[in-house]
Amino acid sequence: MDIRAIFMGLAFVLMWSSAFTSARVIVAEASPLYSLALRFLISGFIGVAIALWLGQSWKLTRNQWRATIIFGLCQNALYLGLNFVAMQTIEAGLASIIASTMPLLVALATWLILRERLPLMGILGLLGGLVGVVIIMGARINAGVDLFGVTLAGIGCAALALATLSLRGATSGGNFMMVVGLQMLVGAFALFAVAVFVETPHMNPTWPLAIAFAYTTLVPGLLATFVWVLLVDRIGAVRAATFHFLNPFFGVAIAAVLLGEHLGPRDILGVGIIAVSILAVQLSRTKKA
Repeated sequence: MDIRAIFMGLAFVLMWSSAFTSARVIVAEASPLYSLALRFLISGFIGVAIALWLGQSWKLTRNQWRATIIFGLCQNALYLGLNFVAMQTIEAGLASIIASTMPLLVALATWLILRERLPLMGILGLLGGLVGVVIIMGARINAGVDLFGVTLAGIGCAALALATLSLRGATSGGNFMMVVGLQMLVGAFALFAVAVFVETPHMNPTWPLAIAFAYTTLVPGLLATFVWVLLVDRIGAVRAATFHFLNPFFGVAIAAVLLGEHLGPRDILGVGIIAVSILAVQLSRTKKA
């Protein structure tokens, strides 16, 4: 974990967390699934063009193709698609909190399904994360949060955990930008196929929509994903995932500053507990690795 990796991790977290705020602006003005599909189509073609300019090849390894397809479907189509729909009725800060529990789900899956040993600190981190989620959801349910939106965001988070596990096969063989571009195109085609049947296209052309769409296409969509793949290749998935403990803080802070979303004492307490729990889980796995 050198200085370059630290800066890459911090940059990724900031870009990744800001995506919820820009997405909240987009879904208020346009069709969620069509907007996301168009974003991935643009980002994907840009990514592939950059990869070709860098001399990268379409000839990915079998593991890379498998990871590209799973990542494109699970992260882009399911995780982000469900979150875009959910953020029509829930706040960006809440969506970011739910998504930030992904490292806990990954640790739980590797422990229960892949049978990887999880130290005591990691087990305590999982329990702490559950407590943090209960605190936040208890406060939000009392305030009348849309449970359907919360459910969609939760399913999306589980899909993101699966996508993260699939990334293990994508960091060997090079061609990082090509992997990034192709997995976005996979997500775009899947979202267009679903949107045709479930959504009526609509758009209210405004400057906030144009700025948010351009930002989410180029920064969280393309640049953040590329930085993440490079970071995983540089220090490994376990160590790279340690940076996710910052996502709850950045996610709610950006939404509060730019969208004026309210944070109650129980929200702040729950976010702190979740962040510490994620850090505990990741440190325990890093030490084991």
